[in-house]
Amino acid sequence: MNNRLRPDLLRIAQWVDPGSRALDLGCGDGALLEHLKLTRNVTGVGVEIDDDRVLASTQRGVDVLQQNLEEGLALFSDQCFDTVVLSQTLQSMHKTEHILLEMARVARYGIVSFPNFGYFPHGISLLRGRMPVTGQMPYAWYNTPNIHLCTIKDFEDLATKLGLQILERATYGPKSEVKWLAGWRATLALYRFTSKSFT
Repeated sequence: MNNRLRPDLLRIAQWVDPGSRALDLGCGDGALLEHLKLTRNVTGVGVEIDDDRVLASTQRGVDVLQQNLEEGLALFSDQCFDTVVLSQTLQSMHKTEHILLEMARVARYGIVSFPNFGYFPHGISLLRGRMPVTGQMPYAWYNTPNIHLCTIKDFEDLATKLGLQILERATYGPKSEVKWLAGWRATLALYRFTSKSFT
């Protein structure tokens, strides 16, 4: 099972407590929730809009709701989950602040990951007069789903503004985890956070 998950999803799984309740927003094919169920005894629910991905999730035995995340998480009561995950979807959300606050409302812990626009080849592309196209951001400017690109520092500033306390961070380059000069060298950033009201 482990070799089927991306390294960032394996790290996310490590941050979810065994035996807890998890909500995966934009759960895709349900691979993370299936892994959490089988290896950490986690009770999970996914939210996904795409028909094919909803079907793939249900075929894995994952409970999934078909809903647009832009409509919010109003169907979930306060603190009904232990952890809520938003993996590589934040940059495509129209209401970035709203979804982060909703994550903090429905669960004690939030985990979010996003492509780091501060990755140095992106800057080189811009200096050449072109929008960056990389493995983490593989779309051309005219067909990208990414509407709110940010750097590691941008996200940390927003978390502070929203009253979110960052508990853990992991950053990845194209081939492995990055720990030195992550703001320039990382293509992907992961954060685990909680609302400051819990600390």
